[in-house]
Amino acid sequence: MINKELVEAALKIREQAYVPYSKFQVGAALLTKSGKVYTGCNIENAAYPVTCCAERVAIFKAISEGETEFQELAVAADSARPVPPCGSCRQVMSEFFPKTMNIHLTNLKNETKTFTMEELLPFSFETHDMPENG
Repeated sequence: MINKELVEAALKIREQAYVPYSKFQVGAALLTKSGKVYTGCNIENAAYPVTCCAERVAIFKAISEGETEFQELAVAADSARPVPPCGSCRQVMSEFFPKTMNIHLTNLKNETKTFTMEELLPFSFETHDMPENG
């Protein structure tokens, strides 16, 4: 079931995006197991590689406040289809989200699709894939 309040929070925060280059505003809202919602918007930079996506902003804000257990994420943008997270965001999400966590993707046409983390990034690289450090 779609968490409409979380989707609304993602739509609202996207208005704060700093996107002078792409003009592509993205918002994200992350619900923690404690019930708190952390939001993020994309923040661009003239040096594109240091740009940070909305999803990672929300995740990093939550982690920096001591939250490590997450329940749901919503991502919103003015896209042709419900906005898919980029590969970098999917990898960060896979580090912190349970495989069964719901991720709601939406656009400004009220089209929403919900995926689990595992559906978004099957066979992801995980910590147990690295050799143990002696």
